[in-house]
Amino acid sequence: MLQCVGGTVYRMRAHATRGFTLVEVLIVVAIIGILASVALPGYQNYSLRAKVSEAILALSTCRTTVTEVYLAAGSAPGPNNWGCEGATSKYVASLSTSDNGMVSVTLQNLGPLNGKIITMTPLISGSTAADTTIDLGKRLYGWRCGASADGTNLDPRYLPGSCRS
Repeated sequence: MLQCVGGTVYRMRAHATRGFTLVEVLIVVAIIGILASVALPGYQNYSLRAKVSEAILALSTCRTTVTEVYLAAGSAPGPNNWGCEGATSKYVASLSTSDNGMVSVTLQNLGPLNGKIITMTPLISGSTAADTTIDLGKRLYGWRCGASADGTNLDPRYLPGSCRS
């Protein structure tokens, strides 16, 4: 092909569009592979944390019951007699309470987290656990969730932010 511009004749090449070269395609595939290898473990941890929050919700249902017993100043119900035990679900194998109202949940159907325990403990002050022998009739200060000192054996990275001690 010839093209005339301002009296000068130029020879034009015909370029055929052929798509991507093999090297370009391989580079894109390699980049996607690297991104996937970085993102997948993060997604899996996020997914497990979301499922663990169901167990935290199960613990929270007992929190109300235990708080009411402490405020009512009645007699201590004893272990597994607080009236909220036994709840199970897809991710909660069992829920139990201690004589002082500490609530424990055992996880199931969560792969590497099966059999792990999460606890929630009633507090009478900033860091002191409530005791039914001396604290009935008193207002609870709050709750401690996910503390290894209370028996939680779950890696803290799987606990929701509201439950990290």
